[in-house]
Amino acid sequence: MNQEPLPAALAAYAGAGERGAPYELLAEREDGTVVRCGEIVAKAHAGDSDRAGLAVRMRIAADEALAGVLLAPLHPEIGYLGGRPVSLWPYGAPVDPERPEDAPWEAAGRLLAALHQVPVHRLPGPVPPMRGPAKLARALRRLSRATAPDGVRSAGGVRSPDGARGPAGARSGAALVPGPAEGRPAGDLVRAAARTLPAWVRGEAPAPRGGALCHGDLHLGQLVRGPGPDGGWRLIDVDDLGIGTPAWDLARPAAWYAAGLLDTGTWVRFLDSYRSAGGPAAGPPGSDPWPELDLAARALTVQTAALALAKSAESRRRLDDVERLMVESCARIASLPPDLEARAPS
Repeated sequence: MNQEPLPAALAAYAGAGERGAPYELLAEREDGTVVRCGEIVAKAHAGDSDRAGLAVRMRIAADEALAGVLLAPLHPEIGYLGGRPVSLWPYGAPVDPERPEDAPWEAAGRLLAALHQVPVHRLPGPVPPMRGPAKLARALRRLSRATAPDGVRSAGGVRSPDGARGPAGARSGAALVPGPAEGRPAGDLVRAAARTLPAWVRGEAPAPRGGALCHGDLHLGQLVRGPGPDGGWRLIDVDDLGIGTPAWDLARPAAWYAAGLLDTGTWVRFLDSYRSAGGPAAGPPGSDPWPELDLAARALTVQTAALALAKSAESRRRLDDVERLMVESCARIASLPPDLEARAPS
């Protein structure tokens, strides 16, 4: 393997072999290392990536059908560096974390709606499955490795925070409103919440057939302003892209709203923009979205809580307030009977 540190090697790769070129490290995680070298961004994907699937995802991102939705790669082909797949992209300006009031929630809704309506049969294939259930399964495995069954407790037990919300009278709302579970191990709560989900949602059985093209890991960090004269918002990161249940792409904002982390006005703007653009995953405008979004929102809550507990155990730190809210949401989910119906949201 190249003896240079991976970020420096990536910068050299992006700079066409110009050693010593200045670069900026944008991300360094187990699932990918990303550097910026001028107006080029290089990403080293996880070493255990499905390389055939990633190759198809790159071709999809470069396809004209996704123009204006996904940021197109500089080259649709992947390269390799030290045995890891590498892709090259144009630089796009990300969401400013210091200005949350400017977060492009409406743009995110419109982009997801457009993505979910792309004719899948016209795309380069075979289109792989969206990796949402696989990521939930991976998060639960990481939790098991990082903690003993009774090894991690949220400080002071699990509380019911002010501001948690959900649709009145809806089973989905009850699923995500935290409830008291004082003194119960947090890891047990998350695992119990996972057991209420169908096997396919946990990545333990094949997902129902059909679906739409999905991003698979939507959050505001996955939006950048694209290059070119329009400078419009684009979705990035195709590692989880594939066929699946489009409700999964709305799961994170839905879970945040239900846990009290996203205010009502922001949630409504996001949801309305998605529906107005023809998005199929949340029912028609004016209807209750939770029958469509409940299952995916619960799955994302479990995934987020499992990762939070695993990381806190690995680094021997306490959960922060946001992480606690997601674990506490699992307490309420765990009180529900198992949802064994092997169906996918529309």
